[in-house]
Amino acid sequence: MNKFTLPPWLILDPLLQNWLSEDIGRGDHTTQALFTDNPPPQQAHWLAKEAGVIAGLPLAGRVFTLLNPDVEFLPLVNEGESCTTGQAIAQIQGPLDALLMGERVALNLVMRLSGIASATRRYVEQIQDLPTQLVDTRKTTPGLRLLEKYATQVGGARNHRLGLDDAIMIKDNHIYGSGGIGPAITKIRQTMPYLLTIEVETSNLEEIATAIAYGADVIMLDNMPIPAMIAGVKLIREKNSLIKIEASGNITLETIRSVAETGVDYISTSAPITRSHWLDLSMRLL
Repeated sequence: MNKFTLPPWLILDPLLQNWLSEDIGRGDHTTQALFTDNPPPQQAHWLAKEAGVIAGLPLAGRVFTLLNPDVEFLPLVNEGESCTTGQAIAQIQGPLDALLMGERVALNLVMRLSGIASATRRYVEQIQDLPTQLVDTRKTTPGLRLLEKYATQVGGARNHRLGLDDAIMIKDNHIYGSGGIGPAITKIRQTMPYLLTIEVETSNLEEIATAIAYGADVIMLDNMPIPAMIAGVKLIREKNSLIKIEASGNITLETIRSVAETGVDYISTSAPITRSHWLDLSMRLL
């Protein structure tokens, strides 16, 4: 059973339909010229041309279903499962015109999301024996945020806020524009919905102490060197053990473990999305 939950098709179908319309345009001149009436049924395999973590196969199946409900798309691996070079990851059967018109949109989505899931898995593996959790950021491709964040889940990370309405995050420009952390938290508390939490971005011990004093729920240690981060974690734990601690800024595969070993609860990074490459996949007719 797939343990990763995509948004409902009510939300995703308009996106998929728009992407199909963008690719097909006024019509697939090649396919429609070759197969004008009663296109023959055909089988195809999807093959992995490199090793990685697979994500997005349910989306691929939906793309073909939107083109023709007679297409049967059978995943041969589970979401989040690793594949090897040359491995068949899906089998498709249906009218040939639908297979050819849906091929590029479906492959593009799975290649992009599998690349993100593969990169995320590499980061997660660096800290999997520690209690720190990896989370993503809002540095996503416009129009693809829901799916890119789904892919980080498949890779083993947790989602940070999906949008600006998910939580209160007071960043450096908010602090500068409002006159400080204290005034910012005080003013926000007057109007914020009671279910939201307040996270404050800090860069030194003085700012951390202020965020603690004004009751921040989450404190981000932003771009701090490891010694300063250790001191910040110690200060927060001593003053209020309920405050969650997040580290962020210049997180790499080489540094993520040393950051996690400071004792932070979360490490946020955009790298699995912004620095990942597409996993190379192809469709082959049988």
